[in-house]
Amino acid sequence: MPAKGCYFLNEGEEGPDQDALYEKYRLTSQHGPLLLTLLLVAIAACIALIAIAFSYGDPSSQQAVLGTAFFTLAMFVALYVLVYAECLVRRWLRASALLIWACLVTLGYVLVFDSWRKAACAWEQVPFFLFVVFVVYTLLPFSMQGAVVVGVISSTSHLLVLGTLMGDFSKPSMKVGLQLLANAVIFLCGNLTGAFHKHQLQDASRDLFTYTVKCIQIRRKLRIEKRQQENLLLSILPAHISMGMKLTIIERLKERGDRRYMPDNNFHSLYVKRHQNVSILYADIVGFTRLASDCSPKELVVMLNELFGKFDQIAKANECMRIKILGDCYYCVSGLPVSLPTHARNCVKMGLDMCEAIKQVREATGVDISMRVGIHSGNVLCGVIGLRKWQYDVWSHDVSLANRMEAAGVPGRVHITEATLNHLDKAYEVEDGHGQQRDPYLKEMNIRTYLVIDPRSQQPPPPSQHLPKPKGDAALKLRASVRMTRYLESWGAARPFAHLNHRESVSSSETPVPNGRRPKAIPLRRHRTPDRSASPKGRSEDDSYDDEMLSAIEGLSSTRPCCSKSDDFYTFGSIFLEKRFEREYRLAPIPRARHYFACASLVFICILLVHILLMPRTTALGVSFGLVACVLGLVLGLCFADQFLRCCPGWATLRAISERVETHPLLRLSLAILTVGSLLSVAIVNLPLFPLPDVGEPAGNETGLRVVSGRERILCDLLPYYTCSCILAFVACSVFLRMSLELKAVLLTVALVAYLVLFNTSLCPRWDCCGHSLGTPTKTNDTRSSALCSWWDLKTMVSFYLVLFYTTLIMLSRQIDYYCRLDCLWKNKFKKEQEEFETMENVNRLLLENVLPAHVAAHFIGDKLNEDWYHQSYDCVCVMFASVPDFKVFYTECDVNKEGLECLRLLNEIIADFDELLLKPKFSSVEKIKTIGSTYMAAAGLSVPSGHENQDLERQHAHIGTTVEFSIALMNKLDGINRHSFNSFRLRVGINHGPVIAGVIGARKPQYDIWGNTVNVASRMESTGELGKIQVTEETCTTLQGLGYSCECRGLINVKGKGELRTYFVCTDTAKFQGLGLN
Repeated sequence: MPAKGCYFLNEGEEGPDQDALYEKYRLTSQHGPLLLTLLLVAIAACIALIAIAFSYGDPSSQQAVLGTAFFTLAMFVALYVLVYAECLVRRWLRASALLIWACLVTLGYVLVFDSWRKAACAWEQVPFFLFVVFVVYTLLPFSMQGAVVVGVISSTSHLLVLGTLMGDFSKPSMKVGLQLLANAVIFLCGNLTGAFHKHQLQDASRDLFTYTVKCIQIRRKLRIEKRQQENLLLSILPAHISMGMKLTIIERLKERGDRRYMPDNNFHSLYVKRHQNVSILYADIVGFTRLASDCSPKELVVMLNELFGKFDQIAKANECMRIKILGDCYYCVSGLPVSLPTHARNCVKMGLDMCEAIKQVREATGVDISMRVGIHSGNVLCGVIGLRKWQYDVWSHDVSLANRMEAAGVPGRVHITEATLNHLDKAYEVEDGHGQQRDPYLKEMNIRTYLVIDPRSQQPPPPSQHLPKPKGDAALKLRASVRMTRYLESWGAARPFAHLNHRESVSSSETPVPNGRRPKAIPLRRHRTPDRSASPKGRSEDDSYDDEMLSAIEGLSSTRPCCSKSDDFYTFGSIFLEKRFEREYRLAPIPRARHYFACASLVFICILLVHILLMPRTTALGVSFGLVACVLGLVLGLCFADQFLRCCPGWATLRAISERVETHPLLRLSLAILTVGSLLSVAIVNLPLFPLPDVGEPAGNETGLRVVSGRERILCDLLPYYTCSCILAFVACSVFLRMSLELKAVLLTVALVAYLVLFNTSLCPRWDCCGHSLGTPTKTNDTRSSALCSWWDLKTMVSFYLVLFYTTLIMLSRQIDYYCRLDCLWKNKFKKEQEEFETMENVNRLLLENVLPAHVAAHFIGDKLNEDWYHQSYDCVCVMFASVPDFKVFYTECDVNKEGLECLRLLNEIIADFDELLLKPKFSSVEKIKTIGSTYMAAAGLSVPSGHENQDLERQHAHIGTTVEFSIALMNKLDGINRHSFNSFRLRVGINHGPVIAGVIGARKPQYDIWGNTVNVASRMESTGELGKIQVTEETCTTLQGLGYSCECRGLINVKGKGELRTYFVCTDTAKFQGLGLN
């Protein structure tokens, strides 16, 4: 058997599991309530038959009828209780349907034989068996094939039994033969209309089931999307900030479609909070730049990910939160977001562990690298600034001091300030760090520093667990980067976004969330059938999803329109609580509505055949049926004109009207009223027009019996068939399944009252014509026959059958109306949840694009499972660093500016305005990489498809021109901010182009970054530049001049790590007019 849950995990597939689920759904949601409806009607019918039997006077003469009626009544009551209490499982529900059918047929034949024993008439119990045939299709839980078989058996058995009782097979009679043929036509009409009912209900049930499953699938996808968002946000941001940002994104998406939306202020949202008593750790890998220059793209990405993955594990073990990775610099904070009294000890322990890890790498690989760590304790402002490429960051003077501590530190040692030492509570031994000798800022601020003594250095070294250091020829054969990569891969650090592809989220456990559960991770890719052998937890979670779907469908299945409380319907009556839903339902188009009119026309043909076979050929009969035939012909022609007149362009207007039958409610309703009204009228209109005979006085020798003329006998014979015609007209009204329930009830009620009045008052109650049998007289004499089969008996039974069908059809119509409304409701819910799902998808996309560039995000999501490292080398990328050096002077921490918070608000406005420039089409090739304090880093040329880097030199040069134009736009933005904030900030920009390596590193907080000499030189171009100018290298200047830009030679400058370089300033005044690269 297929794995449970496959039927809805793979959307659009309909395997055996989904078919089985649909059968279960249909049996419990549709057949259960319909069976209750039938049992309720059957119980009422049995009680009415018992009352009628007792009203005849002597109950002893009705023993068979009473006994059967009481037995079936008890059976129906017991079944009703069982079905209502949902004690019958699916297999027993159909068995109970067979039992109900058998009880009804048995009761019918008891009535037939009881009537035959008294005075057999060929019409006897035809309405009862018509009722049995109709409910077999509409109310009993049979399949279509089963219903056809049971309906045909019910019809033919009645015809055979009655024909045998009447002796028509032994002594054929024309009259009896015509009446049996009319009975056959009536049963045929009952079978056909019942089958039409069942087919329409099955279609509606399938549609409702489909929408129900879709709605549940959307709900599940919605939940998955929410979890994805949480995991994605938590992979880059702490929980206490991410939730507010997600709500802002959703509101922003909704506001895009609302033209009335007006921003309530001119500032962007600021997600920054102040935290006190934290420790900040900065760590730098000394010697890594030289090592990285010898790495291939994959080696560099693997090396960085393994190193920083190891550092993330150390951070988690020591209750530290990694903030950001800057090249080979790693910094974290302890005491966020929940304050920790041991924050200083945590950071020191982490620093020592990092130094020990790098020491092991150095000893195992022979590569000359070491760790330099600086720590300071104090206060920070932490959060996110800008609109794109969010990265959690910290700001404060204490953060700057921690950075200085790292720069002034000693390789292989942890360098701390006196503030940190005071929080250690003598947990570690320290020695004087002499930091003031290595950094002028520390000397200027008179910061005393210390070096922590690692307790492990005073213990004998444990047995080596790492790889042996290669010696001799082995060391010469392998490059240092290869030795590093092979060793680091043995650490087995998680890959970027790996936690999003497993049940348990790694990121959610990074920061403690008070009083909250960790959200489970959901695959970021499109959902696929899970591997059932993965883990018992995975299987149980999948089963819980399946159980949720089953319980949701069963919850829908158990709703009953009459007695269940609902948030969507009124308690009594299936009317929507929301007027909008009610209006939408009543005005909704009805697919295949023209089929209703076709089925009603079939009922008219059957009524016509019954009248032709039995009724006298009078002028009134011909005129009435002729008029109705013309009306129905016109209605059918109008309904099907668009199909029959497709090849006739001249009838376009008629075809247009025909197409509106299903979509225009007023036209559809008018045609339905005309059709049903015509059928209800023609079924009875000839009864009052029947010529009435004169009533004669009884002769003395007849002992009270009248002389019954031939006309009277004919009329008595035809009264039952007028009843059947009226019942068929009732059925014709019910085939309009989606017609308004109120209108249907009005039409049926008016017709019932009219029929009862005509049958009970328009004819003379003194007639006792039914006492004369049409067939061979029975053993009882005429006197007894007339007494037992009187006008009162006929009138009572006609009224009983009319009320029986009226009640059944009203209750059936109400149930069908409820299903139709439920279908409409779920379609509305599906539409609404589909919109929510699309919103969540957009949020997910925006979140992912705020972490990675779009072409990189495609590597981690989509149909193709791709869990390999992402790394890409480019031959020509233009890198830009733009900083606001004056912001460091502007930033102060005092009570007036909320300890620096208001200063950061201004920085947030600057970065956000810079981010908004990225939305312009001409800057579509520019990708923001990160912000570092008040420095903005971006690059152009990273979106070139792999393998096309070297094919278009002109495009590569165009990226350089685009970067220059972007830099000029940043300067203009900053000038606008200065005018509004009364500041005089100026931008300092450095640009360089050349080969870079791009990749995603960090499993716990995946981060896209670029590395290479090009990036380093671009950073030096910014740091050695001048305010208000764009400094470029000589190679970049040559390219820009080829694009039409003017550059001014600055001369030779000393660049750290590069020596003296000749640099140039781009003339920004002419660049915007002469830039040819943007075209």
